[in-house]
Amino acid sequence: MVIIMKKIGFIDYFLDEWHANNYPEMIEKYSNGEMKVCYAYAHITAPSGSVSNKKWAEEKKIELLESIEDLVNKSDCIVVLSPDNPEMHEELCDIPLKSGKPVYIDKTFAPDKATAVRIFEKAEKYGTPCYSSSALRFSAELELIDTSKIDKIYSEGPASLEIYSIHQIEMIVCLMKTRAEKIMYTGTRNHPSYIIKFADGRFVECYHRDDEESTFALTVVDADNKALKYVIKSDYFRRFIETMIEFFKNPIVPVPHEQTIDVIGIRTAVVADRETPFEWIEV
Repeated sequence: MVIIMKKIGFIDYFLDEWHANNYPEMIEKYSNGEMKVCYAYAHITAPSGSVSNKKWAEEKKIELLESIEDLVNKSDCIVVLSPDNPEMHEELCDIPLKSGKPVYIDKTFAPDKATAVRIFEKAEKYGTPCYSSSALRFSAELELIDTSKIDKIYSEGPASLEIYSIHQIEMIVCLMKTRAEKIMYTGTRNHPSYIIKFADGRFVECYHRDDEESTFALTVVDADNKALKYVIKSDYFRRFIETMIEFFKNPIVPVPHEQTIDVIGIRTAVVADRETPFEWIEV
């Protein structure tokens, strides 16, 4: 049987960043060569200190294109990156989401809840299958948790609130399976922490440590006050890429849009409430 390789196009703000540097090899490896990143587009010239977009493309043996239109036309599937510049996603997604071709949009999905809603509305209008997620959603440890017994979660993780909060929030929304109502910021600017209140009355407390070496971990407490701690050690990036590959083969959306909107709503509220701690703010 002849296997036809699917050609993937990368759209990025600029190309020398961790996701663009690592996803191509992962995609080709975990798809057993059935998928390959063949095309790339960069919105801006690479900033000072970064590898130029042209050199990046040459080193990766990926064709650098001058327009999103050209990339969408040539690609079977599309990945919109710009992971640390979510404010660019609505613009970068515009043409891909009108194409009807499967589109993965990298974390952080949108800078605010209203933008997240608009992006998904465009995809639905044009019948384009798409989704977004933090890779942490696909941690094997989450599958060990009995979500029906969760009374409270204590979540912890590394690094900056703006970029890394998405990872904790993604896991929490996946596990809680109900809408978040409001949040209260309880930390300082250098040591972020916050509480999320959900519609069914349950709470989650989140903590950030200002380093990038620590691991993500969840302590799950049930109604009998029994606590189990899950340190995230599994190869969640492999599972994340394998999910993307399966979506490109069979474009059934693996992450509900409503959950992604909730994730962005929580993140937006957390970042806003940092300026007025110990006050509840609606999600």
